[in-house]
This record gives sequence, C-alpha cells and structure tokens, in this order.
Amino acid sequence: MSNSFMTIQRFILEAEKKHPKATGELSALLSDLSLAAKVISLEVNKAGLVDILGYTGDHNIHGEKVKKLDIFSNEMMIHAMNHGGHLAVMASEEEEGIIRIPERHHLGKYVLLFDPLDGSSNIDANVSVGTIFSIYKRISPDGTPGTISDCLQPGHMQVVAGYIVYGSSTIMVYTAGDGVHGFTLDPAFGEFLLSHKDIKIPTKAKIYSINEGNYKYWRPGLKKYIKYLQDADDRGREPYSARYIGSMVADIHRNLLYGGIFIYPDDRRNPNGKLRLLYECNPMAFLIEQAGGRAIDGRGNKILDLKPTSLHQRVPIYIGSKEAVDMVEKFISEEEI
Repeated sequence: MSNSFMTIQRFILEAEKKHPKATGELSALLSDLSLAAKVISLEVNKAGLVDILGYTGDHNIHGEKVKKLDIFSNEMMIHAMNHGGHLAVMASEEEEGIIRIPERHHLGKYVLLFDPLDGSSNIDANVSVGTIFSIYKRISPDGTPGTISDCLQPGHMQVVAGYIVYGSSTIMVYTAGDGVHGFTLDPAFGEFLLSHKDIKIPTKAKIYSINEGNYKYWRPGLKKYIKYLQDADDRGREPYSARYIGSMVADIHRNLLYGGIFIYPDDRRNPNGKLRLLYECNPMAFLIEQAGGRAIDGRGNKILDLKPTSLHQRVPIYIGSKEAVDMVEKFISEEEI
C-alpha cells in the first residue's frame, strides 16, 4: 500500500482484504472511533475560545474534579459508538458501571473500553491530551446484553487498542495485532492520513518519564534505577533525558517514536499504583508490545497477563523500550533478593 493519500478508512479496508473471514464490523468500529476523534479534536483545539474549560464542580468516581471537556469527550465517545450495532457493551474511566447499549440498537460482538480524555488536568495549560481505547470480543452469548464479565478480560485478549493524541496535530495510533500504525488528521480535508506506518519503538531508550516529585515514596530498587539513568560513566554511557508531561498519551507517544520508558509505580502513598488497568495500561501495553517494547507491573507480571477484578482497578506500570524495561526489572528484582 502506498502512503500517498492513504486515509484511515482505506487503510482499514485494505487490511481487511487480507482476512477472508472478516465481517467488516471491526473496520466499522474503527471508522466510528476516528469520527469521534475528529469531533473531540475540534473541541479541544477551540477550548480556549468557548465555554468548555474549567471545572463542573462535580467529582468523578475516583474523587477527582471533573472538567467540562471531560464530560463532552465522554458523551461524544458514547454517542458515536453506541448505535452502530457492533458493540455489546462499553465501559469508560468516567463512568462507575458498564455502559449498556440502548435496547433499540442491535447488539454486536465487540466490547469497547476507553479513557475519553487522558491528561485532562493539562487542558488549561494547552498541553497535549488524548483518548485511549481498547476493543475485545464479547464472551457473553451473542444477541444478549453485554455484561461486566465482557469488560473484565485480560489484556492479551484485546483485538484492537490505540490512542488519539490531541497536540500540535491530532494523531491516531492503533494496532489490530499486526503492527502499529499512525494517522495524522489533515484539517484541510478532515481526514486521517497514514503518516507513521509500522512503527517500531527503538530497543534502546534515551528518555525516562516519571513524576520525580514522588521520589521519597518509591521503592529502593526504583530509586537506584533512576539514579543509574541519571549517571554517566567512563565507558561513554550518556545519562538519559528526563521528559515528563503528566499526560500518559503524550509521554507514551513521544517514547514510542524516540525510545524511552514511562513509569507510574506503586509507592507508599499508592500501593497499587494510580493508573487504571482497563482504560490506560492494557491498551498501551498491547500497542507497545506490538511495536516491539515491553510492559510490566514491577511485580513479576506482564501487564497483558493480569486478570482484572474490577472496572477501575489500578496497577503500577513500567512500559517502553525493551532494554529499559529489562533494566528496571533487574533493579527491582535485585531489591527483593
């Protein structure tokens, strides 16, 4: 396939031709997601011009203040995805329970989990934010309403995962289990065009992303690892560069392209970590592994092997270039000997 004017819809259809048994449902789902991304991107880009900034005064189920754009993005994702007849059930980081498909709509065979606006605390500062999504096949009987069990599948059962980053340009990056591809929104045409084909994360990292303000709460092995990254040596090893945006989508996107590791660990204040397994860690782990990287929880487990126990389960995560994740795993394991 030529990259010349390759729209995301054309790319999806071309990929579908490689699978004779494909029904087109997954392709339609991805097209619906790209439409939702265009609308959210438009609102994010004009956020400073219209009355959608600031807090609503409410809190979400995690006790965090909810911003107006969070609500808009959540509602847009739901309305864009619940009527196509391809989904059995959805779940959102902003909703306490599962999101049922209205009875008037056909029930499909897929499940959608999403974080509608990751990094929303950065909106007022005009820092990149994004949407993260994850698609599974349902495990409940076809034709029946989806259940919470459909949503609580381990990450290795994902069929599609990805994110949309709203920054200086809007880029949609996803994997369907056959590599990672990125599409940049051309505002002149209103189309996502293939801009990053078959992305591979560099094996060697040169960037680390972690909130060092929490240093005193970290485990000893992680402290030693970060000090190791910051040090040079007489053999010519250069220190890593610290780059932490505070928006997982933006940090992961940069590290995917340049090589790096993103860490949100467990610590004394957050013994189970802070990021959500279903809405953030699983989709990013699937995507990064498809690009040749690794994602672990620092407790001897691959993120994708964890069995979810609740919709909003939190887990620690170490994700990025393979050599960097291998190294932090070694530092943590030595701490426990």
